Amino acid sequence: MNSKHSFILTLFLSALCVMPVQAERMEKAPKDIESLDVIEHLDSRLPLGLEFQDSNGKRVKLEDYFKKDRPVILSLNYSNCPMLCSLQLTGLVRGLKELEWSTGQQYDFVSVSIDPKETYQRANLTKQKYYKEYNRSGTGDGWHFLCGDQPAITEIAKAIGVQYKYVEERKEFAHPAVLVVCTPDGRISRYLYGIQFPEQTLKLALVEASEGKIGSTIDRFLLFCFHYDADSGRYAPTARNIMKIGGFATVFILTVVLIPYWRGRKGRTEIEIVQTQKTADGT
Repeated sequence: MNSKHSFILTLFLSALCVMPVQAERMEKAPKDIESLDVIEHLDSRLPLGLEFQDSNGKRVKLEDYFKKDRPVILSLNYSNCPMLCSLQLTGLVRGLKELEWSTGQQYDFVSVSIDPKETYQRANLTKQKYYKEYNRSGTGDGWHFLCGDQPAITEIAKAIGVQYKYVEERKEFAHPAVLVVCTPDGRISRYLYGIQFPEQTLKLALVEASEGKIGSTIDRFLLFCFHYDADSGRYAPTARNIMKIGGFATVFILTVVLIPYWRGRKGRTEIEIVQTQKTADGT
């Protein structure tokens, strides 16, 4: 078996050995968000003409972050959130740190504040907090924390399908924990829920959103093996596709590797028999 055959065989066997991701414990939703929901608008185009203010105080449009031929992770948060936003963004940063790709290079992250009273100075402090936690130099241009007025916030939330409300007695916003992975041209590709985002889920979501423009051949190959499981909020192995690959791998091994090997071995055996017979006749 030559090195080329060995490499291809290893590739197939590696794909077949992918194990299902263990489901995490599901917590009951907080009371304030029981009536809230996320109405998914997959493949819908975002209102890219909406205007916001970035963390430097500059007026920007949402479309400014969809002109670099790379996917965008979009989130609705706010800096004064007492707990959920911090948990979600910390979980995201931890997952992104596991990726070999970097913000500002293979993808961007955009957080839009749902608090119309949030200032760009406050948004900048939040950006610096998570950029510092990300701790990867040269990637600051990939982190974008925006604030805006109520009409713009309402429209982006409606376009994404994220419902939220202001809880007067607690002086805070109730909202779900969800990320939206978008294509480079501003369409919604995938919703990721929760406060923990495993490296594999983020990677496959970005590969999917980029439509194959980032990621290796193996990354794109894995998308064939995995489907997004909305219940668990992550990509899970697809049995049918894995069975197809298993059948193809079996045929491949038989036709390309084992049959030539057996034929070669049979030929060597026949030669050895002839040589043994000649030796016997000579004696």
